[in-house]
Amino acid sequence: MLDENEAQLALNLAKNGLKKQLEGLNIDYGAPNVSPESELLKPLGCFVTLKRNGNLRGCIGSIVSEEPLYLNIIRNAINAGLRDPRFPPVTLEEFDTLEWELSVMGPLAPCTDLDDIEIGLHGLFIELENHRGLLLPQVAVEWGWDRKTFLEHLCLKAGLPKDEYLKKRAKVSIFRADIYPK
Repeated sequence: MLDENEAQLALNLAKNGLKKQLEGLNIDYGAPNVSPESELLKPLGCFVTLKRNGNLRGCIGSIVSEEPLYLNIIRNAINAGLRDPRFPPVTLEEFDTLEWELSVMGPLAPCTDLDDIEIGLHGLFIELENHRGLLLPQVAVEWGWDRKTFLEHLCLKAGLPKDEYLKKRAKVSIFRADIYPK
């Protein structure tokens, strides 16, 4: 978990990375000045979510990472702003209107009992053959979904029938994420 200063630094890294990319400037990929034990230096996955007027504007991330979290944050911020295939690229003119959210991923754990899924605590990942889908923990809360609806939307996001999770062929995993700002 990031402390308050690290969380602010992480959000600033995301914002600065995308803004410099939009301005055509060089991006600083140097390690931030933090404690050697900082989560920012550990190989952690993360998702960067951009919203505008409360509506999703881009969200890209990685479940796991072999590179330090701070680099993952910068890359995912740029990708969320410019490469989310669901949206046109963010423009410099709209940059200051964006709302930012960073989700630092915890490890995936197999979900052997769907009753273990706690809305607001767990995110979900599903995998079946070449179909994969992920929903962050906050999505179910934002949409007011119960467990069944959360699982159905997870299946649909993966391009599967909405009741695929009931057939027990797909691998369903749960995870926690630390979400910033708090």
